[in-house]
Amino acid sequence: MIHRGMLSDYFEGVAVKKLRSVETSPDSSNQHEFNGTAALRGIFGDADREKIPTRFIWLGSEQEGIASDSTIKWYDSRRNHPTRTEYRLYYPDNAVSEMMEAGDTVFVALRKNGEGMIIVTPSETTIQSQLFWLFGLENQPEQEFSSHAIHGDQDTQIDFAARYILDELGIELEGSEDGQLDRLIEPYGLTFPKTSEFSKLAQDSLPDISPEGDDPDEVLMAWLDREEMLFRRLERRIVSDRLSAGFMQQTGADVDGFIAFSLSVQNRRKSRAGHALENHLESIFRARSISYSRGANTENRHKPDFLFPSIAAYRDYCFPSSELRMLGSKSTLKDRWRQVLTEAQRIDIKHLLTLEPAISEHQTDQMKSEQLQLVVPSRIQSTYRPNQRAWLLSLSNFIDCVKSG
Repeated sequence: MIHRGMLSDYFEGVAVKKLRSVETSPDSSNQHEFNGTAALRGIFGDADREKIPTRFIWLGSEQEGIASDSTIKWYDSRRNHPTRTEYRLYYPDNAVSEMMEAGDTVFVALRKNGEGMIIVTPSETTIQSQLFWLFGLENQPEQEFSSHAIHGDQDTQIDFAARYILDELGIELEGSEDGQLDRLIEPYGLTFPKTSEFSKLAQDSLPDISPEGDDPDEVLMAWLDREEMLFRRLERRIVSDRLSAGFMQQTGADVDGFIAFSLSVQNRRKSRAGHALENHLESIFRARSISYSRGANTENRHKPDFLFPSIAAYRDYCFPSSELRMLGSKSTLKDRWRQVLTEAQRIDIKHLLTLEPAISEHQTDQMKSEQLQLVVPSRIQSTYRPNQRAWLLSLSNFIDCVKSG
């Protein structure tokens, strides 16, 4: 049995608030401190704590993000007073604090390993929405900290959606020790197979799942989940072997080689995720005898991921446009969803399937105005707000739409 883990395996608690100008403007304050409210005391306790190792992260929209490693200090500024306490959380000036603006949301979290994490996001962004969902926070933050303990029935299972957000925060999850995964990847040694081969391996390793008869949303997520686990397991082996070999050369440390290797790891993760999603969708369409064309040229060299019923029908102007469908496929969106708007000009309403959880209402409202219909596997839809879910389509809904013409 694969242990997926819980959020409490990684975090003790989190507090969130909206930043005020006095906390962000050098002209308003010469100090970098948050008042030690009851919410923060619930996380850091009553004892003074010096130099807590902390990662500061600022996350915006489309691939925008910076990080800085530093320390924070939790202390009672009136420790020697007989009756009064005045707790404060001090943080030094750094690249992230310089990005803070009044109205931004700040999350102060304590990791299970004793390290801190301070995450800053602009208000009403997708990453803010995702962090609200991850930490079980319902309402928009006020100007004083509110906290959320991460334990018991309020804990979050580390599923596909949670892993996505933790990846955004740069948190590497503990690998599963399930021996079945090791047996499956053993034939590949220290080499990555083609993505199509890896997708097939994931599918074949789950023989009890039927793409013909089972819920297509659950089939897709089960295959993606298995492939992700297999990939990370093999990746860990390959990276560990490369790190063991070291990055030294006769003239000293091979810094360029290390940077190039690190970038290749990140790029492979992103590229593989998108191709894997297309591979599994194609297998589901085939199993259900759905006619489609994958990656065919339409106008201006655009290549929609999937056209229904076929590229031949699309190019036949006697074939009714109302019976044509297109589906873009992007494991993550950021601001790249607009790319599909110019694809398949004969089709007015574009469909786009994504695995990204908790996209902001602001962004889904923009999609609606551009006649873009979002398709989200039903399991991930739970990360969206109720009024958004009423608009979302599941993969099953989309298949029914294609079949009905």
